[in-house]
Amino acid sequence: MIVTNDLEVRVGARTLLDAPGQLLRVQPGDRIGLVGRNGAGKTTTMRILSGETKPYGGSVTTSGEIGYLPQDSREGNIEQTARDRVLSARGLDQLRSSMERQQEIMETATDPGKLDAAIRKYSRLEEQFQSLGGYEADAEAAQICDNLGLEARILDQQLKTLSGGQRRRVELAQILFAATNGSGKSKTTLLLDEPTNHLDADSITWLRDFLAKHEGGLIMISHDVELLGAVCNKIWYLDAVRGEADVYNMGFSKYVDARALDEARRRRERANAEKKAGALKDQAARLGAKATKAAAAKQMIARAERMIDNLDEIRVADRAANIVFPEPAACGKTPLNAKGLTKMYGSLEVFAGVDLAIDKGSRVVVLGFNGAGKTTLLKLLAGVERTDGEGGIVTGYGLKIGYFAQEHDTIDPDKSVWQNTIEACADADQQSLRSLLGSFMFSGEQLDQPAGTLSGGEKTRLALATLVSSRANVLLLDEPTNNLDPISREQVLDALRTYTGAVVLVTHDPGAVKALEPERVIVLPDGTEDLWNDQYMEIVELA
Repeated sequence: MIVTNDLEVRVGARTLLDAPGQLLRVQPGDRIGLVGRNGAGKTTTMRILSGETKPYGGSVTTSGEIGYLPQDSREGNIEQTARDRVLSARGLDQLRSSMERQQEIMETATDPGKLDAAIRKYSRLEEQFQSLGGYEADAEAAQICDNLGLEARILDQQLKTLSGGQRRRVELAQILFAATNGSGKSKTTLLLDEPTNHLDADSITWLRDFLAKHEGGLIMISHDVELLGAVCNKIWYLDAVRGEADVYNMGFSKYVDARALDEARRRRERANAEKKAGALKDQAARLGAKATKAAAAKQMIARAERMIDNLDEIRVADRAANIVFPEPAACGKTPLNAKGLTKMYGSLEVFAGVDLAIDKGSRVVVLGFNGAGKTTLLKLLAGVERTDGEGGIVTGYGLKIGYFAQEHDTIDPDKSVWQNTIEACADADQQSLRSLLGSFMFSGEQLDQPAGTLSGGEKTRLALATLVSSRANVLLLDEPTNNLDPISREQVLDALRTYTGAVVLVTHDPGAVKALEPERVIVLPDGTEDLWNDQYMEIVELA
């Protein structure tokens, strides 16, 4: 259970949320959708509720187990296997490792004393192992992983060999494994920030059913309205304009209707009050002309002002970022040419011998199952990683690459919004950069905000903003619509439709592919190149 008391959330001097009393409560059976525009404070509030950061004011009281999936998961030991990472949720990875060490001693010991000690220790460890689910737990963890699209072969790979999407799913699997005994029943409170990122359609369906059956508490941030509608029985709406939370004890579809009715009511009440206040002020103006009526006139004006002040605030329409892509610099016919690109992780081959020519203004989609190397290919094209083997990149005349990283790797979390921008656009005029950031909804004190404290959607907007001044003529875009609210997502799709440079796109978003209108497709890990046809859309929707 989680209970807040006079919770106040701030970033710098900006108040994101003021929740008086015990407004925000999570109890077993509550499945809460935390909604609001990008920058409203959803991710910051979730961090506070998880205990990862402290609130500016008030307190948060928790009881029972908490399972927290942050938006940008950063696992610790990347040498660990995926299986051990999931099993670590119940401490089973360490127990199993200790059992293996004792078994090794039992098999090799020549000293009877050491052998007896190893047998006794192994027995104690095995008893503890069995009490935590034991050998059945391995199969249970593997089943959760399989449901999240992690194949059996992946479980014994080290985390450092996995793609960003695979590591994200391992983190989600670990949390769900900790929170279930196999039936989905648990008293654990789950805090999930965009849990469907990197999941295919089948995995989203399975997760939706799992969460709908979860008997512990749940708070979920998601821009997937179908998931919110199927799972949530309560909604917390964070109003970015008022800095307040509205609590709706109902499902998502009813919440949408209720909020629309609530806003209509507020507008009617304000219109009526403004009409009455206006009449009072007119009357006060007439009375004020007479010295004997001055006191009465002041009372009327004060009454009119109280009528307005006592009204609920009308929700101001959400601002939208003016997201555009850069005007591409002049370039030759084929600004980027890749030959024989190969990537290995130890003895594991991700892909080999991939050829790709990016012509001026061409539009290419990279497809493949999760882990096929899509993100890795973009990193090679961007020069972030080096190819293995003898292949490489041939740079054509005038090439300017703009790279958008799925995990926001191009953003330094310890530097401010402004510092990140001027370092990415060193040649740009500072006043122009301020205007640019303003169009992407960054202004005032937000420019001094550490980038690491931004929400996922805000990081996406910042990363896109740094592309604009680059005059890039080849954009490498890795999941550019992840974490965006519907309004911002549509802005990105419009930018894709109108950009005249070349684009290489990796995405799970069918809408992004439709907006791009691709000419060609590269299918990994084989590196097969083909002309685009609508049959490939099925792979996008299922990948």
